[in-house]
Amino acid sequence: MNKAYLKFKYAFGFLLALIGVIALSPLMAAVAIAIKAEDGGPVIFKQKRTGAGGKKFNCYKFRSMKSTQVSFDKDHPVIQDNNANVTKVGKIIRKFKIDELPQLFNVLKGDMCFIAPRPLLPVYDSDYEDWELVKFEMRPGLTGLGQVYGNGYLDMKDRKYYDVYYTMHASPWLDFKILIKTIGVVFLGEERFLRPVSEQEYRHLKREVKRRYTVQPETAAELHPSTLS
Repeated sequence: MNKAYLKFKYAFGFLLALIGVIALSPLMAAVAIAIKAEDGGPVIFKQKRTGAGGKKFNCYKFRSMKSTQVSFDKDHPVIQDNNANVTKVGKIIRKFKIDELPQLFNVLKGDMCFIAPRPLLPVYDSDYEDWELVKFEMRPGLTGLGQVYGNGYLDMKDRKYYDVYYTMHASPWLDFKILIKTIGVVFLGEERFLRPVSEQEYRHLKREVKRRYTVQPETAAELHPSTLS
């Protein structure tokens, strides 16, 4: 993990987010009007996610569902676009990832960056093995390696593998590849790029992390407090 590159990512990401908010403000205003016009409900959906160091933050999205008060299934966490709870506007903005645009403000606030592991709900905190906590050494991202290799079509073990792999190997070249693949995912769909992880890859990464990384006490305290008592 290159700490110098992380600092550059955060600074450059802030600048890009600022430009993005200004340039995309007409689109975001139009989406907000469309959401409000459809059913009169709130425009922005806020949800607690686990970020860098295990700290919690509010992750912003354009609301794409009729009701956000639905039970969460850890085994099937991704809501498909044909779900009856997804609004008409929601189907469009989800298809082209427009519902994620409010997370530009998360980047400006310092909660997130552009490319990194995606933040998950706190309900997953207790599921991480110690070696997987390396992903919390950086801010979560708007897109990431797991998102361009299948995202909702991957099982949770594979998604966590890609999160850890990215954290250990973040580089300008890897970020560039993820950016290009993200564009492909937006227009061609996630399933087209599905790449499950082999057991050999998983074991190799686990050994690499244990050899090169020590869990930070502060992160462990946030995510696994019971193990420290």
